[in-house]
Amino acid sequence: MQLKERTMHDNVMHIVYTKSKNSPATAAAPPLVTVQSVEGDMAIDGAARRMSVLAEEQRVKAKAEKLEKKRKQPKGFGIPVGDAQNIKDRLCTVEDVVCSSRKEFLQIKGIRKAKLEKIVEAASKLSLGASQIHAQRKIIQITSGSRELDKILEGGFKTGSIAEICGKYGSGKTQLCHTLCVTCQLPLDRGGGEGKALYIDTCGTFMTERLLEIAERFGLNGAEVLENVFCARAYNTDHQSMLLRKAASMMMETRIALMIVDSATALYLRDFSGRGELPAAQMHLAKFLGSLQKLADEFGVAVVITNRVVTKVDGSAGRKIKPIFGNIIGRASTTRVALREGSGEERFCEVVNSGCVVKAEAYFRIFGGGVTDVEDCETQGGKDN
Repeated sequence: MQLKERTMHDNVMHIVYTKSKNSPATAAAPPLVTVQSVEGDMAIDGAARRMSVLAEEQRVKAKAEKLEKKRKQPKGFGIPVGDAQNIKDRLCTVEDVVCSSRKEFLQIKGIRKAKLEKIVEAASKLSLGASQIHAQRKIIQITSGSRELDKILEGGFKTGSIAEICGKYGSGKTQLCHTLCVTCQLPLDRGGGEGKALYIDTCGTFMTERLLEIAERFGLNGAEVLENVFCARAYNTDHQSMLLRKAASMMMETRIALMIVDSATALYLRDFSGRGELPAAQMHLAKFLGSLQKLADEFGVAVVITNRVVTKVDGSAGRKIKPIFGNIIGRASTTRVALREGSGEERFCEVVNSGCVVKAEAYFRIFGGGVTDVEDCETQGGKDN
Protein backbone atom coordinates (compact mmCIF):
# COMPACT_ATOMS: atom_id res chain seq x y z
CA MET A 1 0.00 0.00 0.00
CA GLN A 2 1.39 3.39 -0.92
CA LEU A 3 0.26 6.96 -0.74
CA LYS A 4 -0.91 8.00 -4.15
CA GLU A 5 -2.57 11.32 -3.70
CA ARG A 6 -3.17 13.93 -1.03
CA THR A 7 -5.67 16.68 -1.72
CA MET A 8 -7.33 19.55 0.21
CA HIS A 9 -10.89 20.53 -0.56
CA ASP A 10 -13.25 22.57 1.54
CA ASN A 11 -11.21 22.27 4.72
CA VAL A 12 -11.26 18.44 4.41
CA MET A 13 -8.05 16.59 3.86
CA HIS A 14 -8.44 13.40 1.82
CA ILE A 15 -5.78 10.74 2.09
CA VAL A 16 -6.26 8.16 -0.68
CA TYR A 17 -4.57 4.82 -0.50
CA THR A 18 -4.35 2.64 -3.66
CA LYS A 19 -3.37 -0.96 -4.19
CA SER A 20 0.27 -1.51 -5.15
CA LYS A 21 1.19 -3.64 -8.21
CA ASN A 22 3.16 -5.99 -6.00
CA SER A 23 0.29 -6.57 -3.63
CA PRO A 24 -1.44 -9.87 -3.68
CA ALA A 25 -4.55 -9.96 -5.81
CA THR A 26 -6.52 -11.51 -3.13
CA ALA A 27 -5.67 -8.73 -0.68
CA ALA A 28 -8.65 -6.60 -0.09
CA ALA A 29 -8.19 -2.91 -0.73
CA PRO A 30 -8.47 -0.84 2.38
CA PRO A 31 -11.41 1.50 2.53
CA LEU A 32 -11.06 5.18 1.64
CA VAL A 33 -10.06 7.00 4.77
CA THR A 34 -11.19 10.71 5.19
CA VAL A 35 -9.78 12.73 8.08
CA GLN A 36 -11.46 16.07 8.94
CA SER A 37 -9.01 18.85 9.39
CA VAL A 38 -8.67 20.45 12.80
CA GLU A 39 -8.94 23.81 11.03
CA GLY A 40 -12.75 23.77 11.34
CA ASP A 41 -12.59 23.11 15.06
CA MET A 42 -9.93 25.73 15.44
CA ALA A 43 -12.17 28.27 13.68
CA ILE A 44 -15.02 27.53 16.06
CA ASP A 45 -12.76 27.72 19.09
CA GLY A 46 -11.26 30.98 17.84
CA ALA A 47 -14.70 32.57 17.45
CA ALA A 48 -15.64 31.51 20.95
CA ARG A 49 -12.43 32.95 22.36
CA ARG A 50 -12.97 36.20 20.48
CA MET A 51 -16.50 36.48 21.89
CA SER A 52 -15.19 35.79 25.37
CA VAL A 53 -12.47 38.43 25.02
CA LEU A 54 -15.00 40.94 23.65
CA ALA A 55 -17.37 40.31 26.55
CA GLU A 56 -14.53 40.77 29.02
CA GLU A 57 -13.50 44.03 27.37
CA GLN A 58 -17.07 45.28 27.58
CA ARG A 59 -17.23 44.42 31.28
CA VAL A 60 -13.98 46.23 31.96
CA LYS A 61 -15.13 49.24 29.98
CA ALA A 62 -18.48 49.37 31.80
CA LYS A 63 -16.73 49.15 35.16
CA ALA A 64 -14.34 51.94 34.21
CA GLU A 65 -17.22 54.17 33.07
CA LYS A 66 -19.07 53.52 36.31
CA LEU A 67 -16.02 54.46 38.38
CA GLU A 68 -15.44 57.60 36.31
CA LYS A 69 -19.10 58.64 36.66
CA LYS A 70 -18.93 58.09 40.40
CA ARG A 71 -15.71 60.10 40.60
CA LYS A 72 -17.26 63.07 38.78
CA GLN A 73 -20.39 63.11 40.92
CA PRO A 74 -20.41 65.68 43.76
CA LYS A 75 -19.84 64.39 47.24
CA GLY A 76 -23.24 63.61 48.69
CA PHE A 77 -22.18 62.37 52.15
CA GLY A 78 -24.09 59.17 51.44
CA ILE A 79 -27.20 61.01 50.23
CA PRO A 80 -28.53 59.85 46.85
CA VAL A 81 -28.12 62.40 44.06
CA GLY A 82 -31.87 62.35 43.31
CA ASP A 83 -32.76 63.15 46.92
CA ALA A 84 -30.16 65.90 47.01
CA GLN A 85 -31.71 67.49 43.91
CA ASN A 86 -35.20 67.34 45.43
CA ILE A 87 -33.91 69.07 48.54
CA LYS A 88 -32.18 71.71 46.43
CA ASP A 89 -35.47 72.49 44.66
CA ARG A 90 -37.09 73.36 48.00
CA LEU A 91 -34.16 74.59 50.12
CA CYS A 92 -31.43 76.83 48.78
CA THR A 93 -28.70 76.88 51.42
CA VAL A 94 -27.13 74.57 53.99
CA GLU A 95 -28.55 76.75 56.75
CA ASP A 96 -32.03 76.17 55.30
CA VAL A 97 -31.50 72.43 55.65
CA VAL A 98 -30.32 72.72 59.25
CA CYS A 99 -33.10 75.10 60.30
CA SER A 100 -36.02 73.42 58.54
CA SER A 101 -38.45 71.40 60.61
CA ARG A 102 -39.02 67.68 60.23
CA LYS A 103 -42.50 68.38 58.91
CA GLU A 104 -41.09 70.49 56.07
CA PHE A 105 -38.55 67.81 55.20
CA LEU A 106 -41.09 65.01 55.02
CA GLN A 107 -43.06 67.01 52.45
CA ILE A 108 -40.12 66.76 50.02
CA LYS A 109 -40.41 63.98 47.47
CA GLY A 110 -38.35 60.90 48.31
CA ILE A 111 -37.47 61.97 51.86
CA ARG A 112 -38.40 59.55 54.63
CA LYS A 113 -37.68 59.48 58.33
CA ALA A 114 -34.85 57.01 57.82
CA LYS A 115 -32.99 59.48 55.56
CA LEU A 116 -33.78 62.58 57.57
CA GLU A 117 -31.17 62.17 60.29
CA LYS A 118 -28.43 61.45 57.75
CA ILE A 119 -29.32 64.58 55.75
CA VAL A 120 -29.38 66.88 58.79
CA GLU A 121 -26.13 65.41 60.08
CA ALA A 122 -24.41 66.00 56.73
CA ALA A 123 -25.71 69.58 56.57
CA SER A 124 -24.57 70.29 60.12
CA LYS A 125 -20.99 69.46 59.13
CA LEU A 126 -21.11 72.12 56.42
CA SER A 127 -22.93 74.88 58.34
CA LEU A 128 -20.98 77.93 59.44
CA GLY A 129 -19.66 78.41 62.93
CA ALA A 130 -20.38 81.42 65.13
CA SER A 131 -17.11 83.17 64.25
CA GLN A 132 -17.71 82.79 60.52
CA ILE A 133 -21.28 84.07 60.83
CA HIS A 134 -20.07 87.08 62.82
CA ALA A 135 -17.48 87.84 60.14
CA GLN A 136 -20.12 87.74 57.42
CA ARG A 137 -22.64 89.86 59.29
CA LYS A 138 -21.15 93.27 58.82
CA ILE A 139 -24.11 95.54 59.47
CA ILE A 140 -24.70 98.14 56.76
CA GLN A 141 -27.12 101.02 57.20
CA ILE A 142 -29.04 102.16 54.13
CA THR A 143 -30.12 105.78 54.12
CA SER A 144 -33.77 106.71 53.73
CA GLY A 145 -32.92 109.92 51.91
CA SER A 146 -33.80 112.02 54.95
CA ARG A 147 -31.21 112.93 57.58
CA GLU A 148 -33.89 113.34 60.25
CA LEU A 149 -35.36 109.94 59.51
CA ASP A 150 -31.91 108.35 59.49
CA LYS A 151 -31.20 109.99 62.83
CA ILE A 152 -34.08 108.32 64.68
CA LEU A 153 -33.13 105.00 62.99
CA GLU A 154 -29.52 105.53 64.11
CA GLY A 155 -28.08 105.51 60.62
CA GLY A 156 -30.82 104.07 58.44
CA PHE A 157 -32.38 100.69 57.67
CA LYS A 158 -30.02 97.99 58.85
CA THR A 159 -29.04 94.81 57.04
CA GLY A 160 -29.72 91.47 58.68
CA SER A 161 -33.04 92.56 60.17
CA ILE A 162 -36.69 93.18 59.27
CA ALA A 163 -38.16 96.68 59.45
CA GLU A 164 -41.92 97.20 59.28
CA ILE A 165 -43.36 100.42 57.85
CA CYS A 166 -47.05 100.78 58.69
CA GLY A 167 -49.51 103.54 58.00
CA LYS A 168 -52.70 104.59 56.26
CA TYR A 169 -53.09 104.93 52.51
CA GLY A 170 -51.14 107.98 51.31
CA SER A 171 -48.83 108.13 54.32
CA GLY A 172 -45.73 107.57 52.18
CA LYS A 173 -44.94 103.86 52.66
CA THR A 174 -44.45 103.04 48.97
CA GLN A 175 -42.61 106.32 48.29
CA LEU A 176 -40.12 105.46 51.01
CA CYS A 177 -39.66 101.98 49.53
CA HIS A 178 -38.95 103.45 46.08
CA THR A 179 -36.34 105.77 47.59
CA LEU A 180 -34.65 102.84 49.34
CA CYS A 181 -34.46 100.93 46.03
CA VAL A 182 -32.19 103.69 44.74
CA THR A 183 -30.21 104.53 47.86
CA CYS A 184 -29.23 100.89 48.42
CA GLN A 185 -27.18 101.15 45.21
CA LEU A 186 -25.12 104.07 46.51
CA PRO A 187 -21.55 103.59 47.77
CA LEU A 188 -21.07 102.91 51.46
CA ASP A 189 -19.63 106.36 52.09
CA ARG A 190 -22.87 107.90 50.81
CA GLY A 191 -25.12 105.77 52.99
CA GLY A 192 -25.76 103.03 50.45
CA GLY A 193 -25.39 99.29 50.44
CA GLU A 194 -23.47 98.83 47.17
CA GLY A 195 -25.97 96.20 46.08
CA LYS A 196 -29.16 95.55 44.20
CA ALA A 197 -32.78 95.62 45.34
CA LEU A 198 -35.48 92.97 45.15
CA TYR A 199 -39.07 94.21 45.25
CA ILE A 200 -42.13 91.95 45.79
CA ASP A 201 -45.18 93.94 44.75
CA THR A 202 -48.55 92.67 46.00
CA CYS A 203 -50.65 95.77 45.31
CA GLY A 204 -49.46 96.90 41.88
CA THR A 205 -47.89 100.09 43.20
CA PHE A 206 -44.35 99.66 41.84
CA MET A 207 -43.49 102.49 39.40
CA THR A 208 -40.29 102.56 37.36
CA GLU A 209 -40.87 106.26 36.57
CA ARG A 210 -40.38 107.08 40.24
CA LEU A 211 -37.07 105.24 40.27
CA LEU A 212 -35.83 107.32 37.36
CA GLU A 213 -36.76 110.56 39.13
CA ILE A 214 -35.08 109.49 42.35
CA ALA A 215 -31.98 108.28 40.48
CA GLU A 216 -31.62 111.71 38.88
CA ARG A 217 -31.66 113.33 42.32
CA PHE A 218 -28.77 111.17 43.52
CA GLY A 219 -26.80 111.55 40.31
CA LEU A 220 -27.13 107.92 39.21
CA ASN A 221 -27.66 106.54 35.73
CA GLY A 222 -31.35 105.76 35.34
CA ALA A 223 -30.89 102.72 33.10
CA GLU A 224 -28.38 101.16 35.49
CA VAL A 225 -30.68 101.79 38.45
CA LEU A 226 -33.54 99.98 36.74
CA GLU A 227 -31.28 97.03 35.88
CA ASN A 228 -30.33 96.70 39.55
CA VAL A 229 -33.93 96.48 40.80
CA PHE A 230 -35.69 93.12 40.41
CA CYS A 231 -39.46 93.36 40.75
CA ALA A 232 -41.91 90.46 40.98
CA ARG A 233 -45.68 90.71 41.26
CA ALA A 234 -47.35 88.33 43.73
CA TYR A 235 -50.98 87.34 43.15
CA ASN A 236 -51.76 85.20 46.20
CA THR A 237 -50.21 84.23 49.51
CA ASP A 238 -48.76 80.95 48.23
CA HIS A 239 -47.21 82.76 45.26
CA GLN A 240 -45.81 85.34 47.66
CA SER A 241 -44.09 82.60 49.66
CA MET A 242 -42.82 80.86 46.52
CA LEU A 243 -41.11 84.07 45.42
CA LEU A 244 -38.92 83.88 48.51
CA ARG A 245 -37.37 80.64 47.24
CA LYS A 246 -36.59 82.32 43.94
CA ALA A 247 -35.19 85.28 45.84
CA ALA A 248 -32.83 82.98 47.75
CA SER A 249 -31.54 81.55 44.46
CA MET A 250 -30.87 85.04 43.16
CA MET A 251 -29.08 86.05 46.35
CA MET A 252 -26.67 83.16 45.88
CA GLU A 253 -25.66 84.51 42.48
CA THR A 254 -25.62 88.28 42.98
CA ARG A 255 -25.29 90.81 45.79
CA ILE A 256 -28.75 91.87 47.01
CA ALA A 257 -28.58 94.65 49.60
CA LEU A 258 -32.31 95.30 50.07
CA MET A 259 -35.50 93.26 49.87
CA ILE A 260 -38.92 94.93 49.99
CA VAL A 261 -42.37 93.36 50.35
CA ASP A 262 -45.05 95.96 49.62
CA SER A 263 -47.44 95.03 51.16
CA ALA A 264 -46.76 91.95 53.28
CA THR A 265 -50.38 91.59 54.48
CA ALA A 266 -52.58 92.76 51.58
CA LEU A 267 -53.01 89.30 50.03
CA TYR A 268 -53.81 87.71 53.40
CA LEU A 269 -56.84 89.95 53.76
CA ARG A 270 -58.11 88.63 50.44
CA ASP A 271 -57.16 84.95 50.67
CA PHE A 272 -58.32 84.45 54.27
CA SER A 273 -61.73 85.81 55.26
CA GLY A 274 -63.61 85.64 58.52
CA ARG A 275 -62.58 84.67 62.02
CA GLY A 276 -62.70 80.99 61.13
CA GLU A 277 -59.67 81.33 58.84
CA LEU A 278 -57.75 83.69 61.12
CA PRO A 279 -55.57 80.97 62.72
CA ALA A 280 -54.60 79.61 59.28
CA ALA A 281 -53.74 83.12 58.08
CA GLN A 282 -51.60 83.77 61.15
CA MET A 283 -49.70 80.51 60.74
CA HIS A 284 -49.09 81.15 57.04
CA LEU A 285 -47.91 84.70 57.69
CA ALA A 286 -45.66 83.62 60.56
CA LYS A 287 -44.00 81.06 58.29
CA PHE A 288 -43.53 83.70 55.58
CA LEU A 289 -41.94 86.12 58.05
CA GLY A 290 -39.68 83.35 59.34
CA SER A 291 -38.44 82.76 55.80
CA LEU A 292 -37.75 86.48 55.43
CA GLN A 293 -35.69 86.48 58.60
CA LYS A 294 -33.63 83.52 57.37
CA LEU A 295 -32.86 85.41 54.17
CA ALA A 296 -31.81 88.44 56.21
CA ASP A 297 -29.55 86.30 58.39
CA GLU A 298 -27.97 84.16 55.68
CA PHE A 299 -27.39 86.81 53.01
CA GLY A 300 -27.07 89.97 55.09
CA VAL A 301 -29.84 91.89 53.35
CA ALA A 302 -32.02 94.64 54.77
CA VAL A 303 -35.66 93.49 54.69
CA VAL A 304 -38.37 96.16 54.63
CA ILE A 305 -42.06 95.26 54.68
CA THR A 306 -45.07 97.55 54.56
CA ASN A 307 -48.30 97.00 56.44
CA ARG A 308 -51.72 98.56 56.57
CA VAL A 309 -53.49 99.81 59.65
CA VAL A 310 -57.04 99.53 60.93
CA THR A 311 -58.99 101.63 63.38
CA LYS A 312 -60.27 99.79 66.43
CA VAL A 313 -62.75 101.20 68.91
CA ASP A 314 -61.89 100.68 72.56
CA GLY A 315 -64.54 101.63 75.08
CA SER A 316 -62.07 103.11 77.55
CA ALA A 317 -59.39 104.52 75.25
CA GLY A 318 -61.55 105.49 72.27
CA ARG A 319 -60.28 104.91 68.71
CA LYS A 320 -56.91 103.31 68.21
CA ILE A 321 -54.97 102.80 64.99
CA LYS A 322 -53.28 99.42 64.93
CA PRO A 323 -51.31 97.50 62.29
CA ILE A 324 -52.96 94.48 60.67
CA PHE A 325 -51.67 91.22 62.17
CA GLY A 326 -49.85 93.47 64.60
CA ASN A 327 -48.75 90.80 67.08
CA ILE A 328 -47.50 88.38 64.42
CA ILE A 329 -45.46 90.99 62.56
CA GLY A 330 -44.37 92.71 65.78
CA ARG A 331 -42.66 89.55 66.99
CA ALA A 332 -40.91 88.98 63.65
CA SER A 333 -39.74 92.54 62.91
CA THR A 334 -36.80 94.22 64.60
CA THR A 335 -38.13 97.75 64.16
CA ARG A 336 -41.67 99.03 63.61
CA VAL A 337 -42.04 102.49 62.09
CA ALA A 338 -45.43 104.21 61.83
CA LEU A 339 -46.06 106.89 59.20
CA ARG A 340 -48.89 109.40 59.04
CA GLU A 341 -49.66 112.61 57.25
CA GLY A 342 -48.55 115.81 58.92
CA SER A 343 -49.56 119.37 58.36
CA GLY A 344 -49.62 120.40 54.73
CA GLU A 345 -47.26 118.28 52.67
CA GLU A 346 -45.19 116.94 55.51
CA ARG A 347 -45.08 113.37 56.77
CA PHE A 348 -44.62 112.24 60.33
CA CYS A 349 -42.58 109.18 61.32
CA GLU A 350 -42.52 107.50 64.70
CA VAL A 351 -40.44 104.56 65.92
CA VAL A 352 -43.13 102.59 67.72
CA ASN A 353 -40.97 99.76 69.03
CA SER A 354 -37.55 98.41 68.23
CA GLY A 355 -34.93 96.11 69.61
CA CYS A 356 -32.02 98.30 68.50
CA VAL A 357 -33.19 101.94 68.59
CA VAL A 358 -35.12 104.03 71.08
CA LYS A 359 -38.55 105.48 70.47
CA ALA A 360 -38.33 108.76 68.61
CA GLU A 361 -40.15 110.98 66.11
CA ALA A 362 -39.18 112.87 62.98
CA TYR A 363 -40.69 114.85 60.10
CA PHE A 364 -39.83 114.39 56.46
CA ARG A 365 -41.22 115.32 53.08
CA ILE A 366 -41.91 113.50 49.81
CA PHE A 367 -41.20 115.21 46.51
CA GLY A 368 -40.27 114.23 42.97
CA GLY A 369 -36.84 113.03 44.08
CA GLY A 370 -38.22 110.78 46.82
CA VAL A 371 -37.93 111.16 50.59
CA THR A 372 -36.03 114.15 51.92
CA ASP A 373 -35.90 116.57 54.84
CA VAL A 374 -38.47 119.32 55.09
CA GLU A 375 -35.89 122.11 54.93
CA ASP A 376 -34.11 120.55 51.95
CA CYS A 377 -37.15 120.16 49.72
CA GLU A 378 -37.24 123.75 48.52
CA THR A 379 -33.50 123.90 47.81
CA GLN A 380 -33.67 120.68 45.78
CA GLY A 381 -36.40 122.18 43.62
CA GLY A 382 -38.52 119.04 43.74
CA LYS A 383 -42.19 118.84 43.02
CA ASP A 384 -44.33 117.35 45.75
CA ASN A 385 -45.82 114.01 44.92
